[in-house]
Formats: sequence, structure tokens, C-alpha cells
Amino acid sequence: MTQFTLDPRVVAQVNEHPYATLFVTISGAHLYGFPSPDSDYDIRGAHVLPLRDSVGLWPDRNDTIEVERIRDGLEVDLVTHDIRKFFGLMLRRNGYVMEQVFSPLIVRTTQEHEELKAIAQQCLTRHHVHHYLGFVQTQWRLFEKERPRRVKPLLYVYRVLLTGIHLMRSGEVEANLVTLNEEFRLPQVPDLVARKLAGPEQGSLPDDDFEFHQSEYQRLEQTLTAAGAASELPNDPAGAEALNDLLVRVRLNYGCRAEEK
Repeated sequence: MTQFTLDPRVVAQVNEHPYATLFVTISGAHLYGFPSPDSDYDIRGAHVLPLRDSVGLWPDRNDTIEVERIRDGLEVDLVTHDIRKFFGLMLRRNGYVMEQVFSPLIVRTTQEHEELKAIAQQCLTRHHVHHYLGFVQTQWRLFEKERPRRVKPLLYVYRVLLTGIHLMRSGEVEANLVTLNEEFRLPQVPDLVARKLAGPEQGSLPDDDFEFHQSEYQRLEQTLTAAGAASELPNDPAGAEALNDLLVRVRLNYGCRAEEK
């Protein structure tokens, strides 16, 4: 993975979060290994509602916090979920939240985040293949219908396919396309990444290349389906009890602390 330097504007945005955070990481193009100079920052994580808010009549009122803004010239997109909602998503074969938990691009972490990673490993199942199949089909449609077709949506197609195949085969969540391609060795990926990194003027794909990438998409989609069928990952998540225990401990600890302020 390329060296990552945490932008102080990202830290400043996280510092303004209205609630305590269990963890905050970077997702999007920075995590996937192909951020352009003008790429925004996708900030993701889990926050902890105060005890009074979480047991009141409207426990879902602030279970998601979303902030989109330009901060000193940098576009930031922050989304966090309260731990109850986030842990529930972890039990629903949602690969996106798993990528957030395991993201190595960490803005803020805690001891409980480390515990959460261990539990998350128990929540991975062979049925996560359906998340990646559905996700890549959406990404392909976005790429296919554009005129001119752009490199960025195509990179997302390859990233999703390789992440899903790698997860089904190894049981490991890896979202960085450059790192993944060290295993898959697709010759088209380095050129596509280079074009994306070069900036908007290199961001369009020649029409003559479409049939090749369509063929690769279809081939890798079949590979992903087969990898899911052959995966040794369990059918059901095994981390529900551990997540519940962590939820109660964090809620009482962090939530009571927030009430005392």
C-alpha cells in the first residue's frame, strides 16, 4: 500500500464530531489505492450515543451522522453510525462496513476498535459474496451507461470484484486494488490506476477498449460467483454474542461518561 499521510483537515473534521467515536477510518479512493489529486475524503466510522439518547423514545434520531462540506479547500464526506446500528450492519453480510472496520487508514482508534476487529473476523461469511456481486453489477451499469466512459467507475468495478474474490478465497478483507493486483496480476490495472492518478484529463476511456473490459468483467464476475460457492467461510456469522457484549460495555462506559459532562 502506498504511504498515507493523514490530512490535518480530516482530523479537524473528526474532532468536531458531536459524539464520542469508537473508530474513524478513511474509505473511498484513498483506501482503494487510486486517489486523484482532487479526490475528496470519505470518512467513515462508528460513534457512541449518550445513554440518555440511546434508551429514550427516539433511539434512532441520531444513529447516523452525515457531514458533507468543503473544509479549507478539501471536500470531506463524513458518515458514522451509532454502534448499535453499525454492529447490526456487521451481521448482515455488509462488506462495506467490514472494509471500514479493517481499513488501515486510521483517523481515530480505541482499544475497543481492536476488539471489534477480532469480532468482525468472526462475522465474515460466504454470503458476503452477494454483497460484492450486487455492488459490482451496480458499478458496471454506472460505467457502461456513461458517455464518455470514465476510468474511475471502471476501477471501482475491478476493485469490488477482486476484493470479493480475495475475501471468499482467503477470509481476509482487502480493499486496496494495487495490493490486490499483486495477487491477481491483471495487466490492465496499473495503466488504469496511472490514468486515474494523472487527473481528470486522463480520466476517459477509449471506446475501443470497452469490449475488452466487458469481457474481463464477465470473466471475473463468474470467478467471484465460483469463489463464493467454494468458499470455506461459514454460512452464518459467529460474532453476535460478542458484539452484543461489546455494545453493552461501550454504551455503559462511554454513554455514562457523556452524561456526566
